[in-house]
Amino acid sequence: MKFRKARFELFNQLFWDTFKNYEKIKILDVGGTESFWKDQKILQSGNVDVIILNLSKEPVSTPHISSMAGDATNLSEFEDNSIDLVFSNSVIEHLYTWDNQVLMAKEIRRVGKKHFVQTPNKYFFLEPHYALPYFQFYPKSLGYTILTKTKLSRFQKWDPKQAQQYMDEIRLISENEMRQLFPTSTIHHEKFIGLNKSFYAHNL
Repeated sequence: MKFRKARFELFNQLFWDTFKNYEKIKILDVGGTESFWKDQKILQSGNVDVIILNLSKEPVSTPHISSMAGDATNLSEFEDNSIDLVFSNSVIEHLYTWDNQVLMAKEIRRVGKKHFVQTPNKYFFLEPHYALPYFQFYPKSLGYTILTKTKLSRFQKWDPKQAQQYMDEIRLISENEMRQLFPTSTIHHEKFIGLNKSFYAHNL
């Protein structure tokens, strides 16, 4: 939570520096949630609308937040440069393959005038989804056994189907790959004990 709070403080600063003279601002949050936005000062301004896009439409009740179903790798329902800002937090690593990650990045750059995309660093020592050191480099068979047969990951045995799903879908990204995905963006490092915990790519 501390890292997410600091991340949003940075985002807020960059956001208002960029959009301070806009009368109306449209944000597309790819893979986001209502709870992430509802208490943020950004919405209290009254001139920001957030569209949350996930695989299925979710119920929302907060003013200035709407929800829709969609595919991060194919945002064809949006025209080029039709969104003021595309935002995505810890989503692009959940797309199974590098090809899908390339497609998502291309779509973000196409539809968004600006973007802010965060993802964990592949080479950080603690794998964030399982809270295990260097788990991302284990053979998958070993990783699956650890998740389903022991309580080493988050003090619980994982359901076998959930464990397999996570191991299939998560593909962590290196800094070099992040630069390939967003070649004209600034890459900001989120640090923990001096190490790069995650990256943000943005053009704010």
